[in-house]
Parts: sequence; structure tokens; C-alpha cells
Amino acid sequence: MNEPDTAGLDTLFGQVCAPEGYRVEVVGGETFTTPQRSAHWEIIRWIVRALEDRFGMRVKVLSDVRIDFPGKQNGFAPDVAKLRDDAEPDQRGRWRHEDVEFIAEVISRGTAANDYGPKLAVYAEAEVPVYVIADPYQGRCRVHLDPKDGEYRTVTTVPFGEDLDLTTTPVALVLGTGAFPRD
Repeated sequence: MNEPDTAGLDTLFGQVCAPEGYRVEVVGGETFTTPQRSAHWEIIRWIVRALEDRFGMRVKVLSDVRIDFPGKQNGFAPDVAKLRDDAEPDQRGRWRHEDVEFIAEVISRGTAANDYGPKLAVYAEAEVPVYVIADPYQGRCRVHLDPKDGEYRTVTTVPFGEDLDLTTTPVALVLGTGAFPRD
């Protein structure tokens, strides 16, 4: 697996002046800023709440926190990332992609191509065990499991309103999507 190419990432992040309520990511060396909408946040909140219910309030779960991933300048800020219980920040105070057990991205119109394209490939390359894409425009979730050789071998589509059965994954829970709003 390739190591993160962080050369220049700090410079790129430092050059972006994003207004409050926007998040910044660097995908393949290109900078993206996106606003957070109400539906977007509600889905994130439901996912975080499910993780807290399952693992307790001390669960290492992040939202919009930079994690550097393999490949050329991939400084992602996943909507939701759950880390292993024993995860520790590196010497620069950043979380390591090797410690990520679960990622959920909620689709935004302006960056949907990243979540379904380059980020999907990078998460598979990094062997993130569970990658969920929640799409409020299509009213569905795509669950990506079993990463191997840079691809997810299992992909399931579940419409909003049905449960995501993640009981055989590191998060070991059933994630209800009945309250996920459509946009």
C-alpha cells in the first residue's frame, strides 16, 4: 500500500480561507470547500449517535477532521470516521489512516463525484473495512466492504428506510436509516 503523499498538503490547507460552516478537503491535490446543509448534518448526527450508542461516549469518532490517506495529496475530512479503540495521533497530532475502521460520507452535490470516485478508490487502497456512502438525493446508502487489492469486493445498496446490517464488520451494529432525510 502506498503511504500518504503529504508533501504540500499543509501549504494547500493553509492557503484556503473557508467561511464558517464549510469544510475543506484535498483530493488528489485539488482543494474542495463544501457547505454543510441541514439534511447532510442530520444524517451525520444519526450515524454518530448510532456509533455512540454501540460503543459509548468515549468512542473515537471524528467528523470533518483531516486524515491523510495514501496517494498523491489526499487530505480527507470524512463526514464520519470511527477509529480503533487503541488509536493514537502521530507525532504531528494527526490521526493515521491505518487506524480507521469505518467511514461514512454524506453526498453533497458539488463533491459527489469525489465520494463515488477517487475517495472510494483511496479508502479501498487504505483498506478501510467499512465505507458507507449516504446519498440524500437518491435516498439510498451504498455499503462497501471487504477491501482487497485496492477494491471493495462487496457492495450493497440499501434504500433509506431499511437497516444497514453491519454486524459482521468492526462496527458490529445495525444502522437504521429510517430517519435519514432526503434532499
